[in-house]
Amino acid sequence: MAPKTCFLFFLALVSFSAVLAFAEEDDPGLVMNFYKETCPQAEDIIKEQVKLLYKRHKNTAFSWLRNIFHDCAVQRCDASLLLDSTRRTLSEKETDRSFGLRNFRYIETIKEAVERECPGVVSCADILVLSARDGIVSLGGPYIPLKTGRRDGRRSRAEVVEQYLPDHNESISSVLDKFGAMGIDTPGVVALLGAHSVGRTHCVKLVHRLYPEVDSALNPEHVPHMLKKCPDSIPDPKAVQYVRNDRGTPMVLDNNYYRNILDNKGLLLVDHQLAHDKRTKPFVKKMAKSQDYFFKEFSRAITILSENNPLTGSKGEIRKQCNLANKIRTTDDEP
Repeated sequence: MAPKTCFLFFLALVSFSAVLAFAEEDDPGLVMNFYKETCPQAEDIIKEQVKLLYKRHKNTAFSWLRNIFHDCAVQRCDASLLLDSTRRTLSEKETDRSFGLRNFRYIETIKEAVERECPGVVSCADILVLSARDGIVSLGGPYIPLKTGRRDGRRSRAEVVEQYLPDHNESISSVLDKFGAMGIDTPGVVALLGAHSVGRTHCVKLVHRLYPEVDSALNPEHVPHMLKKCPDSIPDPKAVQYVRNDRGTPMVLDNNYYRNILDNKGLLLVDHQLAHDKRTKPFVKKMAKSQDYFFKEFSRAITILSENNPLTGSKGEIRKQCNLANKIRTTDDEP
């Protein structure tokens, strides 16, 4: 009896191992060039679309960079940011924290180009990540090899955006903690905030440093320009009033940001804290001196961010349109 029991136990163990191995083989997770068999032109199509859009609309590259941050930082990289609001659910892109995000229609342009080549194969989550990668190159930043194989989530998570997404007015400790929960260490956080090297900051995000009194921490030589660009203490949120993050090289992702914040020219509170907190200042100074070091840490941090808790295998779906979840659901929904 005992030998038979042992044999049956052995068979069960072998069967379980086989099932586990099959499941792992069926879900390779994120890998380099995930679409090499199913859509070999996918990454080239996305890269070409990003280049074309950048020639027509320079600000698209800023949008792609912001998208990866706003999507992947909120629990996972699953393109939930791109979903429109429904009667029951508010879209993440319509929350206060997403103020200033735009160009979502051009993500659909990229998706349509990919769909013409390979219908129903490439996820919006991968398009979002790869457009960020190629947008970084358009801005003069490094090329970052990124894995693919993400699938799309089916719902927006607007209700937890504040919980997960670091804010420019939070303490540097809170910012470090939120990024740290994703596996991004202090030099990685300092490098990611180097994305403030490009683009612009809307006046509604910084007038509290100008009114009713000017923040004494600001470089007095920089204040007149900020006041000129933001003349109202309560800006019209519908008006396009903003200050360029970097007046010297506003369209280039470079380490000039770090020299600016060391000179107290950072627009946001988090910029000022980054340059003066004892935990982050050494890395700020190092990146101010070396663009190679900035690019190395930036690439590492973007890679970690892009791999934050993705849906893979049979989880989620491949959306037909990036702004809408597919109507037909399977029982294997994401958690």
